[in-house]
Amino acid sequence: MPDTRALVTLDVRGEICPSPLIQATEAMNAAGPDEVIAVVTDYFPALLTVPNQALRVGWDVQIVKQGPSEWTITLTRSAFPPEDAEA
Repeated sequence: MPDTRALVTLDVRGEICPSPLIQATEAMNAAGPDEVIAVVTDYFPALLTVPNQALRVGWDVQIVKQGPSEWTITLTRSAFPPEDAEA
């Protein structure tokens, strides 16, 4: 069965703290129930801040290295969000 979820891509390459985290948080807050968020970054600290926030509010995280200094952080709503998750 094909994946019918909508993909929202945030290209935050060239941006540093706190911009990647702020943009990812805003995207998670605005996302519809079937949206997946892909955060493309070249800022290594975002690999810690964005996933930590996503996990805290009930999103699953996958990080894929795309190049020597570029990653895609894919965020999907968790099937089992924490009980105290803030949407």
